[in-house]
Amino acid sequence: MKTTHKTIDGNEACALNSYLFTELASIYPITPSSTMAECVDRWSSEGKKNIFGDTVKVVEMQSEAGAAGMLHGSLSAGVLSTTYTASQGLLLMIPNMYKMAGELLPGVIHVAARSIATHALSIMGDHQDVYATRMTGFALLSSSNVQEAHDLSLIAHLSALESEVPFLHFFDGFRTSHELQKIEIIDEEDIKKIVNYDAINKLREKALNPNKPKIKGTSQNDDIYFQATEVRNKYYYNVPNIVEKYMEQLSTITNRNYKPFDYYGDKKAEKVIIAMGSVCETIKETIDYLNKKGEKLGLVIVRLYRPFSIKHLLKVLPNTVKKIAVLDRTKEPGSIGEPLYLDVVSALKGKNIEILGGRYGLSSKNTAPKEIKAVYDFLDNKNRFNGFTVGIKDDVSNLSIDVDDTFKISDNSVSFLIYGY
Repeated sequence: MKTTHKTIDGNEACALNSYLFTELASIYPITPSSTMAECVDRWSSEGKKNIFGDTVKVVEMQSEAGAAGMLHGSLSAGVLSTTYTASQGLLLMIPNMYKMAGELLPGVIHVAARSIATHALSIMGDHQDVYATRMTGFALLSSSNVQEAHDLSLIAHLSALESEVPFLHFFDGFRTSHELQKIEIIDEEDIKKIVNYDAINKLREKALNPNKPKIKGTSQNDDIYFQATEVRNKYYYNVPNIVEKYMEQLSTITNRNYKPFDYYGDKKAEKVIIAMGSVCETIKETIDYLNKKGEKLGLVIVRLYRPFSIKHLLKVLPNTVKKIAVLDRTKEPGSIGEPLYLDVVSALKGKNIEILGGRYGLSSKNTAPKEIKAVYDFLDNKNRFNGFTVGIKDDVSNLSIDVDDTFKISDNSVSFLIYGY
């Protein structure tokens, strides 16, 4: 195994592996994802080759809607295709995402997750855009740092090809997309050893071809639409195991271990946070500090958010857990809980575990160790409640929890990068 280290940001780390599995990139720039497309465009102009020995064709469309339309069309032609986007740009892709998922076209969209313009525009990061796509049928895969953005972009492409389910791979806008980190680059020759070339050939065979006519894009009524929708279930049942398989194969190459859900902390923890994205880095540092002082705290890192695998969640959750705080980086107005919280409640139904949901970090609002400690402390608060917020002072609806501003992780070796802003 050839080991190469490079100091790059999350966007470039993701684009490196994405380029290898792309034949056509349909792009339209939007902050903070633009760098991914810029890297692919630069490498293409320089003649860089993908794993098939070809130079990637890059086409900039008139909008993200056009980029998604080209993605759909090129996949239908049997071409390995990718795009990169965020925020409102991702929302413009949703109609085509439903079609790609329904037609089992294994495209990949890489997203630097960003706030949605509601009462105001914000170009900063949270998970509102990603959550908006959870009904499209795309598998959703989350990275927490720059190294993971590199590694899991590869997992997304490999898993999409084998499962035939399109993937959306995301990481936090700015917090990960623009963070510089020294990472280990996966060697291209090692990647070629784990590629399922039969799956690629299957995509080629599915391509629209006048010499092999087939029916596609029909209009269906109530007599068959429901049945045809349910037929796709088996593909989604297979996704978590396929993702787990490629994570294990990646481990043999890199010695970096990933699972659809990963556990971090005390093996006999009674209080656990469940979260995804860059805040997990902050939570891990806080756990290390507090557990050394006698606490028993844990974290479940969500990597494969869709399809949500109850089996894989239960596999890593300690049986000692009594209280869980689920942290969502979004606000779903009118809901009784945010998306990840509702998934966890459903997954753990019947377990003797108290589950509370909270919101954090909208528009890259800083989430420091003191806020994470406040969440763990809140689980023991006699006046605890569901639907709390952390990191702001809410004097209108009074949903914010108390934070001890004097709390600091005193280890001077801890980098400022642990702060999940």
